[in-house]
Amino acid sequence: MFLGAVAALAVAFLALIVLTDGAGSGLVAWAATLGVGAAFALWRSRRRAWRGRMAPFLPVAVAAALTATVCVPAVPTARRLPPDLPFVATRHWTLATGSRVAVYHYPPANGGPRQPVPLVYLHGGPVRGIAEIDHRFLRLLAGRGYDVYAYEQAGGGRSDLLPLADYSIARSVRDLAAFVDRLGRGKADVLGFSAGGTVLTRAVADPAVAARLHRAIIAEPGPMDGPTARLAGHKGRESARDLAPAVTGPRSTYLPRYAVAFGLMRLGLLSPGTGLVGQAEGDNAFTAADLGSDTASAYCARDAHRIPVENTADNFSFSPAASLRIQRTIEESPSLAPLLRRSRTPAMLMIAECSSQIRRWETAVLAEDPAIERTQYLPGVGHRMWNGLDDNDERAAAVITAFLRGRPAPLPDYPTREGIPAFLRAGK
Repeated sequence: MFLGAVAALAVAFLALIVLTDGAGSGLVAWAATLGVGAAFALWRSRRRAWRGRMAPFLPVAVAAALTATVCVPAVPTARRLPPDLPFVATRHWTLATGSRVAVYHYPPANGGPRQPVPLVYLHGGPVRGIAEIDHRFLRLLAGRGYDVYAYEQAGGGRSDLLPLADYSIARSVRDLAAFVDRLGRGKADVLGFSAGGTVLTRAVADPAVAARLHRAIIAEPGPMDGPTARLAGHKGRESARDLAPAVTGPRSTYLPRYAVAFGLMRLGLLSPGTGLVGQAEGDNAFTAADLGSDTASAYCARDAHRIPVENTADNFSFSPAASLRIQRTIEESPSLAPLLRRSRTPAMLMIAECSSQIRRWETAVLAEDPAIERTQYLPGVGHRMWNGLDDNDERAAAVITAFLRGRPAPLPDYPTREGIPAFLRAGK
């Protein structure tokens, strides 16, 4: 009876959290639950002897103490930025869109010919910081003569937060255009990885933005629009998702407040702008370990026991609320295909053998964009194609370099646009 009463009050509290969207850091739901529980306990105790009148209040007190842990922040509620990296300067640019982003520059580092067109890197996420493993790859590209720029998209890493309602895939595309303008170098080559590949796909479909792009490399893109996001089907070859050792380190989801907030947000029961956990607090709380098997899914099964450290704890940054908000704007967007079919920006699609992306997300881009000149299927790598293992970085750099310099591709053009059905049937 005692445990049942505590459980009932806890369930009522969670239901009220959903109904109130976590208003007042959950205190509205907590006070209402406590009030209802106290009233019921008072009703149950009305005919009891004096010594027994307090017994019905005991489960209310226990439930109140347990649910209060959901209402009390365990990390600072003001934004806590990662410290600067020791190997590259962090600059901040305020773009014409109003976004203030952290910018990193790797100038050409070799003594050979320098490439005249700057190369801009759009990282994955959405709304994450740029991982140190990405920074190492950018230095490799700079060593091949490229003038490399990267920026952490609004809300991620060392970039400033936006009001939650301002995050959208359309805003991400406008920020890219504003960043290229801010460079002041004319057109730029752009490498977009994962969620950055989605931004880049939508950029080449927008004539005003595409006019700023010289060449586009779309690597392992996510869904480009609502219809694509609803596509089902297989992914790449087996990943290390269920094979790699469990990720160690602190997890915010071990704490009741963040387990409830992030869990209900992921289920769609709380809005990204929930009053339970603010955007800055959620960013401060979320850790690399919270990603769990998502990291392992970016590597091939054979690499399960040698997955490299992608990031340091200090450099890791992820904003769950902003990320969810952008994903929802993609899912709610109409088909991009009519616009993408008019694209004229020379482009290359890169896909991985052990990709964790649904293959039809990737082949949809190839099917609809007539300006994709080649597709490079990289064997032996997962979603994280440049990962520091074996010669994977060198192979990815060779593919990128060949395309940007207009040289023959180091790998077969596969799959071709006409070969998409056969590629999908083969389960690759």
